[in-house]
Amino acid sequence: MSANHPWFSRNAVALGTVVLSVGVLAACGSSGSSAGSTSPSASAGASSSSAPLTIGASLSLTGDFSADGQAFEQGYGLWVKDVNAAGGILGRQVKLTVLDDKSDANQVVTNYQTLINTDHVDLTFGPFSSLLTAPAAGVAARNGYAFVEGAGGAPSVFRSQANQADHNVFDVSLPIADELMPFVNYIASLPAATRKTLTAAYPSADDPFTTPPVQLAQSKLEALGVKTVYQKVFPEEASSYKPQADIVAGKQPDIVVLGSIDVPTVSAFMAEFAQVHYTPKLFIAAAGPDQGADFIKAVGAGNATGMMVPNGWYGGFANAASQKMVGEYIKQYGGTAAGVNADVAEAYSVGQVVQQAITAVGSVDNAKIISYLHGGNQLQSVQGPVKFDSQGENSSAVSFVFQWQDNGSKYLQVLPAAQPGSVPIIATKPAWAS
Repeated sequence: MSANHPWFSRNAVALGTVVLSVGVLAACGSSGSSAGSTSPSASAGASSSSAPLTIGASLSLTGDFSADGQAFEQGYGLWVKDVNAAGGILGRQVKLTVLDDKSDANQVVTNYQTLINTDHVDLTFGPFSSLLTAPAAGVAARNGYAFVEGAGGAPSVFRSQANQADHNVFDVSLPIADELMPFVNYIASLPAATRKTLTAAYPSADDPFTTPPVQLAQSKLEALGVKTVYQKVFPEEASSYKPQADIVAGKQPDIVVLGSIDVPTVSAFMAEFAQVHYTPKLFIAAAGPDQGADFIKAVGAGNATGMMVPNGWYGGFANAASQKMVGEYIKQYGGTAAGVNADVAEAYSVGQVVQQAITAVGSVDNAKIISYLHGGNQLQSVQGPVKFDSQGENSSAVSFVFQWQDNGSKYLQVLPAAQPGSVPIIATKPAWAS
């Protein structure tokens, strides 16, 4: 895909150009305030304490986001295991405490209050989802903690009153606002006569993660001549999925851009489409197909073929640190590289970025960590380069579209088409297998 296309993603650069040194990342140190301290700005050097370095996180181990929360726990855990095997951080072993927020915004606030004010953890890592990240980050801000996270990329997170005041939120992953732009640019590459015959539907769950990219994609595709036959923001409840899918199927659009937050949402739409014998030519979902084996288990390998999803990482990423992490994941949990949930890499990246920041400042002072992360420094992760802008978004993140191919056995990079590592896209989704 050429940069001459009308809406070229600001981050569409080659993943393949980034090569990380596993040894360097493993050797990096990071820390929080000295163990037991109630002050997040307490400073400690490598020899000041041999007590464990404590990190607290709230994750959705149960509830609507449980599949993602459990994958995040795996990613955080793999990072802790690697850090401790390399000697810890500033000479201290890392101890991770995870509390279950049950996918509930009120519980996530309670959990971070407990972790900070009762457990006095040295550092806090973020939860899963923008819905939970925004209120959680507010707790961290009030207590002077840096809040590095990997799954809170909605614009509302960065525009929140707390972040505008304290600028303590840092998302290591792909900003979600323009994540569908590689798909838009693919449609833009088609002949004008073809584009103007296409129709599209934009059903979207009511979530700050889904609506910004879906609405932007709709406006750009309409400008390209693609006719909108349906657009609806529906409640993020299981009871809403089947009725919405039935309406979309009745419109028979060529393209479905689904604002899904998880596997259950996209799985429900796919099942209903199959039930009524409707197959869109192109089907891209904001989230769900990126969740590896969990997605295949839910929808069936044959049905997965042709399904697309935007993201900044996949199991086959040609990055030395990523390949090492994937190998460790498979050794511990089984499966294949294609089956590794992208949430695992997002979580692992949080640990890597904090580790590098603490090493750079030589301290566990949260104020210094925040200052360093806002200093325009280029960091590295299993997802690729990380560089935070003034709001805490990763301005170096890479935007790609991935697609399941070969009867659901391969999860491959397909867009932008001209970028290294991309394979030809399946331009017409096969009929449902069942």
